[in-house]
Amino acid sequence: METIDIEKVQTQLDRFTNKPVYVHLETTNGAYASHFNEKAYNVGAFIRNAQLTYTHAKIVGAGNVYRVGLKTEIGWVYAEGLSDWEVDEHDGLLMAGHDREGRLMVALEISETPFNY
Repeated sequence: METIDIEKVQTQLDRFTNKPVYVHLETTNGAYASHFNEKAYNVGAFIRNAQLTYTHAKIVGAGNVYRVGLKTEIGWVYAEGLSDWEVDEHDGLLMAGHDREGRLMVALEISETPFNY
């Protein structure tokens, strides 16, 4: 994966505008939190192959922390804490954010074809 370049990622986001796409979105601190602090809460969210069409996409941020928002006809989907990106082997867009130790904290993936499960 590469460090996010706003212009490059925005171009990739724009190519899916007004097309039905599949979205994978996950956040986690998983067991990471409780391994080091027994009072910490584990939190996470996971959605895979949610189909939607977005009318507008925007990436904002600076340094190495970015937020991507996808505007649909009835609301928004967004992911915050993204730092890296790539185009996958199926021409989908994968964006991810990792903690200081390189562990996955957030992922947002967009594709015109469903993801394997």
